[in-house]
Amino acid sequence: MSYEVNCKLMEVQSEQSGDGKNGRWVKQTFIGETMDQYPKKIAFTAFNEQLISQLKTMAVGSTIKVNFRVESREYNGRWYTDVRAFGITSMSSGASAPMQASTSGQSFGEEVISNTMEGLSQTGSDDLPF
Repeated sequence: MSYEVNCKLMEVQSEQSGDGKNGRWVKQTFIGETMDQYPKKIAFTAFNEQLISQLKTMAVGSTIKVNFRVESREYNGRWYTDVRAFGITSMSSGASAPMQASTSGQSFGEEVISNTMEGLSQTGSDDLPF
């Protein structure tokens, strides 16, 4: 399942590299801030050299569109989750577009919260869960 989000590029961290069983690898983490009513920061990881070189051409503060996947893995009984970017596009228009994401018709962001709240109200209980 993949998503896309329009966000503001907040920070680009330094590259990390190493050698693994499949050869040399390089990754770079960058932070994007959503453009929702209540903005959230997301730490994305770029794992290929083409994507990292593309990221170097983008200015902090610019609006970008990021295509990503959420992946989790287990190590020694603990779970770790990555938000892995596989596409980054600079948004050329000066207007800020609202956060959008899709997965075969599903949305990511405030619409999910709205749909969740609707689901809670359909249960027939007006009590809060806490």
